[in-house]
Amino acid sequence: MFLKEANFSIWCDFIEREFLQKEFPKLVKNNIVNGATSNPAIFKEAFLKSKAYKEDIEALKKEDKKRVYEKLAIKDIQKAADILMPLYEKEDDGFVSIEVDPFLCDDAKGTIKEGKRLFKEIARENVMIKIPATDAGYEAMRELSKEGINVNATLVFSKEQAKNSFLALREGIEKSPKNTKGVISVFVSRFDRKLDLILKEKNLPKGLYGIMNASEIYLEIEKEGFKNIKTLFASTGVKGDNYPKDYYIKNLLYKNTVNTAPLNTIEAFLKNEEFKVKNPPSKDEIERFFSLMEKNGIKREEITKTLTKEGIEAFKKAFLEILQNL
Repeated sequence: MFLKEANFSIWCDFIEREFLQKEFPKLVKNNIVNGATSNPAIFKEAFLKSKAYKEDIEALKKEDKKRVYEKLAIKDIQKAADILMPLYEKEDDGFVSIEVDPFLCDDAKGTIKEGKRLFKEIARENVMIKIPATDAGYEAMRELSKEGINVNATLVFSKEQAKNSFLALREGIEKSPKNTKGVISVFVSRFDRKLDLILKEKNLPKGLYGIMNASEIYLEIEKEGFKNIKTLFASTGVKGDNYPKDYYIKNLLYKNTVNTAPLNTIEAFLKNEEFKVKNPPSKDEIERFFSLMEKNGIKREEITKTLTKEGIEAFKKAFLEILQNL
């Protein structure tokens, strides 16, 4: 636990074989990170650019391309899970996430089948199966949680997605024979990348939309008081020089949360001399902020739908590029 008194965790939003062998164990040992996340875009960078996979890819060249992808991913996830297992055993998170095939986002039965298969093949209790927050995804979240499989509800942009994910996870966890856990991954920075130029033209505050949206969702989840489901702030890396690299960690350092971030974001955050736990903005502050946005033509529902669609399409594209290039 990075800050035990606040129940605040940092997970590493990066997986690559050499990193898992060298740097990752040090980050875990030094209580900097206590979890890890992956997605098709992360694996695309690793599999297609790192030399660490060359030998395995060559040995698997006669296999189906998706199976090659899975075998490479499973090997890395198992390695990360083994490194994190001592933390998991003492209930200090210790989870690593792997996402189901993004092309299954509207196929509940397919997602359930693949989630169960991946969990069984990886054969590590501290794995989380990542499922996009879609109508089909909620059904899969409920079923996998009920089976005792930990779930990471991902690509959450709206209050509605967060609520549906929470209800599905809670229903499943309450029926689970194990101490099953879930996280709700609320995406943050993509709002500001989408809106900052528009807000600048309208002379409206920049760099706050993602934080306000994530804060409101966090307050709703915390209000439920269900300890086996936590808010995870995702998409917390900064692109360009508009904000400090650790902007979305410092400003979302709330109690009972996880922040999953790229390596350079974590490194920038560690340079702080002190780590201050923040109180989220009040419900009234959040309502005033979004009222101001709506009055100026920034339609929240439209934006969240657009970002959800773009997020799923981006993961599909990355997944397809892996299969085409392996």
